Amino acid sequence: MNENVIMSLTKKRTLTLLILSILLVVLFIGSIFIGSSHMSFIDGLKGLFGVGDQTNVIIVQNIRLPRVIAAVLVGVALSISGVIMQTMSNNVMASPTTLGVSNAAVLGANIAIIIIGGGTIAFNGGNITITNPYFTSGMAFLFALLGILLVLGLSRINKFNNATTVLLGITFGTFCTGVTTLIQYFASDTTLATAVYWSFGDLGRANYIDDLIILVVTAISLIFFLIFSYRYNAMLLGEDTSSTLGINLNVFRFISLLLASLLTAVCVSLVGIIGFIGLIVPQVMRKLVGNDHRFLIISSSLMGAVVLLFSDIISRILLSGFSLPVGAITSILGAPIFIIILLVGRKKHA
Repeated sequence: MNENVIMSLTKKRTLTLLILSILLVVLFIGSIFIGSSHMSFIDGLKGLFGVGDQTNVIIVQNIRLPRVIAAVLVGVALSISGVIMQTMSNNVMASPTTLGVSNAAVLGANIAIIIIGGGTIAFNGGNITITNPYFTSGMAFLFALLGILLVLGLSRINKFNNATTVLLGITFGTFCTGVTTLIQYFASDTTLATAVYWSFGDLGRANYIDDLIILVVTAISLIFFLIFSYRYNAMLLGEDTSSTLGINLNVFRFISLLLASLLTAVCVSLVGIIGFIGLIVPQVMRKLVGNDHRFLIISSSLMGAVVLLFSDIISRILLSGFSLPVGAITSILGAPIFIIILLVGRKKHA
């Protein structure tokens, strides 16, 4: 790679990071002042700093701000999870759902709600909530964790063959979906409605405790991924090259996939399923900044936060007075983008 190409790529990466950072700040601030209460910007600003009308303070500090923070953190978590999973599986079609993490979490939540009776729907000031959310989230996380260990353990037997890991994840996810369907078939109307509602990707259910949990797990994982970004770059050169650089591939792949899956498990267990972020964002950023993980991880983090913030804004303004599940919005927006990526990739290889 000559000097001009390097300079051009560096400028492109810098510009991309700058634009994403600006978009993130603008959308973050804008999201705080968007909602069904129709308060003015000044009233919203006062509410943010805890002054003025107490109703506005509660709306901004207790409802909107935790939601916006969750959008940023979940967007970051799912995006970097997708980056690592695609690198480790050597498959750009891999995503946080590839290992069956989301399906296992949904199964755990359904067992908690329908079989154990750990939660029902409640209406609180026009908002739908689950009466025992942490028990349900805990069960979802537990099943997701067990699912991760099962898939990675079975893959270990086959020495982490990339194709085997992906196929095991898909098969395990399909199994969990089948069991979930059977459980829901025998559920009462109330528990079924609660279980279905839980599975919706809904940032509105997040509070500051949830945000803190996601922040801690995401920060630890992000630091690990950045410290060892050179190893991910080495793995792009092939397993033989990576081995000559002193990388224990089996151990490193296990830890990387485990952390990436835990990120997804935490997010799904607390805010439900939010699709396509972990699949689309890494692919788009690879085309913009390349495969150097020092830039790819950071840029994907910013892009994931921007996309989820934007989707959340759409979910709140699309129908006046109603907040739609953000997971549905990301899927609707992500599907055509994914098709475009496939078509463009096919033309390049034609």
